[in-house]
Amino acid sequence: MLGLKLNPRQFLDRVGDELAKIDPAQVQALADALYRCYESRNLVFVIGNGGSGSNASHFCEDLGKCTLRREDFDNDKKKRLRILSLTDNTPYILAWANDEGFDRVFAEQLKNLAMPGDLLIAISGSGNSPNILKAVDWANRNGLVTFGCTGFSGGKLKGMAQLGLHVPLDDMGIVESIHLTAFHWVVDNLHARIGLGMKTIE
Repeated sequence: MLGLKLNPRQFLDRVGDELAKIDPAQVQALADALYRCYESRNLVFVIGNGGSGSNASHFCEDLGKCTLRREDFDNDKKKRLRILSLTDNTPYILAWANDEGFDRVFAEQLKNLAMPGDLLIAISGSGNSPNILKAVDWANRNGLVTFGCTGFSGGKLKGMAQLGLHVPLDDMGIVESIHLTAFHWVVDNLHARIGLGMKTIE
């Protein structure tokens, strides 16, 4: 927790320094993977725990709504991005966690919903959350595209996911903040491509 040792100015400067280290090609790859699902009509699933679970919900909401122009909200013919955050069905999660184990809460939902060609975005700061790894393992074995968003060393998720965005920093709060910052650029990029019909910005 860098905020224990840094004043506000130092903390914000450190966040800026860490943001500058992120590989922009990884952020672009996430936007491109999402756009491919939009074009093919495949489903996108987002998962995470704790703060990463909150980021999953936030990212899902933004991608579902903010990729559209306001004038397209009532256009039933406008194609939309098909996306679900698997962190948000609380009774479903509690049923699997209580009856079969918390490590199965995401994988079991995928078994009901996912098809080959769908995209799983798995967010885990440590990269070692058992329920995230089980879901990614199932997705890899069943024809999904997997994208891991990690921090710290990347954990097992960094090597398991087919694509990824890695924040190499041992501070969970800043990792989560950088993930969300990257996600907001992705939303803007998808709005340009889906809502405005623009080509991607390299």
